[in-house]
Formats: sequence, C-alpha cells, structure tokens
Amino acid sequence: MYLTWLVSAALLGLATCVPIERPKEKQEAEPPPDPADTGLFYHRYLQEVINVLETDGHFREKLQAANAEDIKSGKLSKELDFVSHHVRTKLDELKRQEVSRLRMLLKAKMDATMEQDSQIDHRTLLKQFEHLDPQNQHTFEARDLELLIQTATKHLENFDADHHNEFKRYEMMKEHERREYLKSLDEEKRREEEARYEELKKKHKEHPKVNAPGSQDQLKEVWQETDGLDPNEFNPKTFFNLHDTNSDGVLDEQELEALFTKELEKVYDPRNEEDDMLEMEEERLRMREHVMKNVDLNRDRLVNLDEFLKSTQKKEFNEADGWKTVEETQVYSEAELQRFEAELAAQEAELGRRAEQLRRQHEELQQRQVQLDAQKKEYQQAVLQMEQRKSQPQAEQGHPAGPGGELKFQAQPPHAAPADQAVPPDSHPGAPDHAAPQNQAEPPQSQQHPEVAIQ
Repeated sequence: MYLTWLVSAALLGLATCVPIERPKEKQEAEPPPDPADTGLFYHRYLQEVINVLETDGHFREKLQAANAEDIKSGKLSKELDFVSHHVRTKLDELKRQEVSRLRMLLKAKMDATMEQDSQIDHRTLLKQFEHLDPQNQHTFEARDLELLIQTATKHLENFDADHHNEFKRYEMMKEHERREYLKSLDEEKRREEEARYEELKKKHKEHPKVNAPGSQDQLKEVWQETDGLDPNEFNPKTFFNLHDTNSDGVLDEQELEALFTKELEKVYDPRNEEDDMLEMEEERLRMREHVMKNVDLNRDRLVNLDEFLKSTQKKEFNEADGWKTVEETQVYSEAELQRFEAELAAQEAELGRRAEQLRRQHEELQQRQVQLDAQKKEYQQAVLQMEQRKSQPQAEQGHPAGPGGELKFQAQPPHAAPADQAVPPDSHPGAPDHAAPQNQAEPPQSQQHPEVAIQ
C-alpha cells in the first residue's frame, strides 16, 4: 500500500495509506517533503515514471489496494495496460529519453576505451542495464515497469552494504595518508604530530552520552527537545503520528533518520576539527539499520504503527545502555589496511607504467614532428626554386628551356633562313636561274652586254 522504499525501494512513495487526522493548520503550514534521492544512477528516470503514474486515477486506486508482495512480484505492473492514453504517451517519451541518455553514456565510455572508427552495437550494450527492456527501445510497456521495480528493489537492498564498504575504504585511506605523512617528518615533528592526533581523538570522545536509537530514552529526548512536550507524558502512538511527516501511515527511512539528529549533534560539530561529517553520516546509517533490525518485522524497509507500538513493549526499549559510536567500533582490521595499502601500491605502479609509456609515446611523436618539419622545409625550398626558374625570361637563358631546364633546339625551314646567310643556287636542285638571289656576284668588267654598242 505504499511505495516510498518499495518502489523507491521500489517506487519512491507513490501509494498512500489512510491519512491520520492532524491539525489543519499544521498540514497547511508544512509543504510536502521532497522525494529522497535513492542514489541510483537512474534515479531521475525512476522519479519521473512515478510522477507520471501518480496522475492516473485507475493506477493509483490499484496501488492503494496492493501490498508489498504485489508490488515486488510485478503483479501491479499488469495494471499499466489500463492507464489512460496520455499517460502511456508520456511514459513512452520518458523511456526514449532514458535510452538516449544511456546511449550517450555508452558512447562516451567507448570513445575513451576504443578506437574512433569502431562500431558500437547499442542494442547489445543496453542489455547491461536491467531497469528497462532493451529489446523495445521506443514504448514503455508493463515489462518496463516490472523491471524498474525489481531492479530498484535489488539495488536498494545492496545500498547500505555498498555505503559501508565505501566508508571503510575512506577510513583506511585517511589512516594510510596519515602514516605516509608521518614518514615524511623528522623524529621531533613526528612526535609532535602524534601527540596532536591523540589530543584530537581524546577531544572528540568528550561528548554527552549517546542514547541507543529507538530506545525509550532516545525517543523521550526527541519528544521533549524537538516536539517541546513533557517527557512524563510520552505517548508512543502520538509520537508516531507526529513524526509521520507525510501522513502515509508509515515511518520510512528518511523519517527515522530525522529522529537521530539530536543524538548525532552530541558527537559531531562541523566547526570542530576533530569531527568528521562523513563519519556522522555513517553513524546515522548505523542507527537507522539498528532500528530497522529491531522494529521492521516484515522487512519491507518501512515501520508501520503496529510495528512501532510492539517495539515499545520489548525489554530492550527500556534498557538504558548507551550507543557505541563509530570511533568506538573497529571499522577495519590491520590486515585489511595492509591489503588496502598493497592495492594502492599496485595501482600506483600501474599508473607509473602507463605514465612512462605515455612519456615515450610523447617523445616519439615529438621526434616524428621534427622529421615532418624538416621534410616540409625541403619541399618548400624545392617548390621555391622551381618557381624562380619558371619566372626567369627565356632570353636570359640564350636558348629556350624545357620544363627541367634543358636546352631546346628548333630546326628552321629554308625560306626562313636569315638574310646574312647566302644560299648558293646549286644548293637547291631544279631551281630556275631567275630565282637566284639579288646579292649574286656581278660578272667581270671584260664581259659586255651583247646589246651595248662598242664605240
């Protein structure tokens, strides 16, 4: 009957149980809380699908009548066939946008790891994403809603474990860096730094008693300091209704974690150097897990009123034992730290090898560039020389020149012989006597013309 962590574990709080009566003024004064970020890489797609489904009256009615098992098993997904046409159209568009986003992510990944001309089979690669049906990339069907719910549920179940592992690595990295820093100091400064470190640890431990989350002392403290009520008039049912901020009849994980704020403020202050805010968030997660383990009987990651009231009747509810904070527990062992440092060393060695490989490639590229520049200069000089030869007048060369600069000789026809070169009459067989040139030698004076009379 709810989806806050079934559909955001598993559909992010769509359904609503019968609302509990509240003062009207308080309801109007408090805006609805923003949906919690699940931390899933497809959170936006999940949230948008929920928002669209919430607008359909038929689907919302079926959702209110469904239980957690119906949602998880995919039975509710069959109701998608009965939602209105405009809702289905919006869902189709959301799926196409999500497929387009995933394709962009895949392309960016491939561009970083493959050659540019490599072909990408998007349909095959989309199969690695479990929150949608990759076989149908254009319309949102019942199978898509079923996969979205199942995948979100599975991922959220592993969310806490993943967070703990990340925090452990964070703590080991802090210790590794601290030890490496100490190695870089001389003996005197090392002792000073060690003394300063121990002083900060001691100061961090100086805080009021932290009550166990979910205990009577812890809830009464919230009742008194946050709600402003008399601790002697503590009422579990009233307390539950006050902190069910969205009036859906259950306390989800965010509403539970809000109850631990007072306890966390006893230990962590962002203004103090010795207080690590990431440790505070780990502390909040550990407190919520502790309450869920003891109160959430059906393991749906929600606490309903019946479960909450039963928890107040347990023996543990009245125990006054305090809560061990993160620094009082062993987050990692020395063996785990050594393995972590060995892993870091291997990663650094691999990075060094790749850096050396890139350096050599860079040098080879530089040498290649020098060679290309030299070849380019030679080609430019050759072209310049050829242009200069072409621009020189042929008269200055004495004879016509060919494309390669070689001399060219042209034969001249007889009639085009130069005037200063006499051609003998007998050099042309069969030529008539009257065709002799005008500059032929005159006959001797002793020979007179026959027509001239001698006196």
